Amino acid sequence: MKLRLLVIATAMSSAAFAANFADDVAFLKKHVAVVVLSDSAQQAQVALVPAWQGRIMTSTAGGGAAASYGWVNRELIVSGKFVPHINVFGGEDRFWLGPEGGQFSIFFAKGSKFDLEHWFTPPAIDTEPFEVVSQSADRATFRRAITLTNYSGTQLQLEVTREIRLLSPAKALAAQGLTLPASAKAVAFESINTIKNTGTAPWRKETGLLSIWILGMFNASPAATVVVPYKAGPESTLGPVVNDTYFGKVPAERLVVKDGVVYFRADAAYRSKIGFSPWRARPQLGSYDASGGTLTLVSFTFPTGATEYVNSMWEIQKAPFAGDVVNSYNDGAPKPGAAQMGKFYELESSSPALALAPGASATHTHRTIHVQAAESALDPVARAGLGVSLAQIKRAFAR
Repeated sequence: MKLRLLVIATAMSSAAFAANFADDVAFLKKHVAVVVLSDSAQQAQVALVPAWQGRIMTSTAGGGAAASYGWVNRELIVSGKFVPHINVFGGEDRFWLGPEGGQFSIFFAKGSKFDLEHWFTPPAIDTEPFEVVSQSADRATFRRAITLTNYSGTQLQLEVTREIRLLSPAKALAAQGLTLPASAKAVAFESINTIKNTGTAPWRKETGLLSIWILGMFNASPAATVVVPYKAGPESTLGPVVNDTYFGKVPAERLVVKDGVVYFRADAAYRSKIGFSPWRARPQLGSYDASGGTLTLVSFTFPTGATEYVNSMWEIQKAPFAGDVVNSYNDGAPKPGAAQMGKFYELESSSPALALAPGASATHTHRTIHVQAAESALDPVARAGLGVSLAQIKRAFAR
């Protein structure tokens, strides 16, 4: 079977849309039902789509006329069609499940090759809707019953409950020991994601476990850099600092490893992905786009002592529970001359591998904060939140 493109080719280009939040919401509402959460001043807002698993499509810190932070795949959405493999609608916080690859993968059918032609996102986390359970001005809850069969033939039955909350930026930053600059515009939100084993059999390592996986897709820029703090220490005890072999080793001009921090290009000009093990990961990562003066901070639940995370490498694995806690992806063409999914990059977090008894559940929370201000105001936030200055971030690739 000839591999079809993952995106719909049209005359439009995502780069042609420097959309504000109101533009993005109006566009989305032409094609799908949208839930908008807002603070009392109508400044911090987020747009949610129940039909796409209750994902947070985009947000703003300054009302409808201000910047829209999430990447929205207008080409695919306007087509009104579903495509094979994955429907990359976009979104700053989308619900997924792992593992992606390996003998317990939920993206590959039993016995298939681990390549793009045989990789398919389960419809329940791609094209099928979640039910709206409740909704108010600043939060909404979604739910979905799902049945999956992994590469080894194990059937997994689960119920997903996903609550989205719009937060006070000042309080969300304070919870991390950070201070919101008086001159800044900011928006903060979180997804609280719970899965419950609704089957009659326990989920066991021998037959395959799931993890909750949250991915945020943001607008790429030549001036955007992902920043990932990590636990420093010798490889002999903590293992490699970063896994950069998902799609082939990342070139040195795109990945810079310093003591305690990794810098990764977020320009959507080269398909690449990095990951951090539970021995290296910290419960925060972020990015800085110097062109828009926007600092993005992501934090998530990282249980103390958790060491087993599902492995998503596309191969039969010797260590299926030696996966990553934190990932970042930069889009690009999968091969020279091929189309790419879009001009976006991702900040991702995962829960541990979940060995759930029948009726048991587990929750993973993923929080995103955007702060937009002058560099002098943003710099203390970057130093406190990511451990580096804005000047260090900008110097990472000597633009």
